[in-house]
Amino acid sequence: MNAVETIVEDLKTLPPEKVDDAAWFVHALVVDTTSAREMALKRTATALSTGDVDEMEKAIAETCEEVDDHAW
Repeated sequence: MNAVETIVEDLKTLPPEKVDDAAWFVHALVVDTTSAREMALKRTATALSTGDVDEMEKAIAETCEEVDDHAW
């Protein structure tokens, strides 16, 4: 049995008010994870200037080898 199936089976044994508590907790985990991702993106979205990005792209193009998908 996987984790989701185990959780569902556990939920089936709970009284309704505890299922409501569990639903709230799961929802809070989802919202918290989404919020954390959004905050991380907002903090880093403007960390590099356009010039920095251009310089990085140039350095990558000049120093990194190209991958041949058909090579071993």
